[in-house]
Amino acid sequence: MPGGSIYVTPDDQVHGLSPQVMYEQFWIKDADQRRKMRMVKAAVGLVAGLVLAYRFALPSPPVIGILAGLLVGAADAFWAWHSYEATAVWRGRRRGETITGKLLRRKLRRRGYQVLDGRAVPGQASIDHLVIGPGGIWVVDNEAWDPDTEIARYGERLFLGEKYGTKVAKALVDASDALAQVLSRESGIPVTIEPLLAVHGGKIRRTVTAEGLTLLKPRLVARWITQGPRAEFDGQQVELLARTAARVLRRMG
Repeated sequence: MPGGSIYVTPDDQVHGLSPQVMYEQFWIKDADQRRKMRMVKAAVGLVAGLVLAYRFALPSPPVIGILAGLLVGAADAFWAWHSYEATAVWRGRRRGETITGKLLRRKLRRRGYQVLDGRAVPGQASIDHLVIGPGGIWVVDNEAWDPDTEIARYGERLFLGEKYGTKVAKALVDASDALAQVLSRESGIPVTIEPLLAVHGGKIRRTVTAEGLTLLKPRLVARWITQGPRAEFDGQQVELLARTAARVLRRMG
């Protein structure tokens, strides 16, 4: 931990390592403990299955008990894997823009939406995805935080753990506004652009909207976009806006 503690002797094996590497090392170190706890939970499930089977006079109580124990053990193993996999982007094992890009294409293309990846907005930061469709236009970026970072809104402010999220929000809001001006001027179609941030890791309750930015899990981005149209573009306008964006935005390598 930053600064350490005067009451705890530093562990030479993890001292100086990044939080991601420390997380992986502790995960491996705790594998035996997780297996032991899984066996305990499975045993509790077995007993509960037996009790319920006898209580309701179900056939073959031992079989029901074994199945209940296996189900509890499998559920615990799945949850452990899911929790670890949820940190993959933060640990650098997967790329957030790849995950979100695939989700956007799979869920939006058949609805008439076009997705442009890795674009640089003139005078602003680069963006991971630009979504253009019948319902409007969205800038979608990706970010990853460690599993203990709580992402929430308090009052009108965005908080990322104990820090203000104003800098993160402002960068995407400014990029969206700048891009909206460029597309409106170049295409002749007045547009507004909504910024979204796909959150990989951290603690977030479905969606958080604050300081002009909406943060949500990657699997929810496409649903958010299609929930209700913000605009009414026809096929020709969507095509014109997409071609204009492809022309004026520099593709990132």
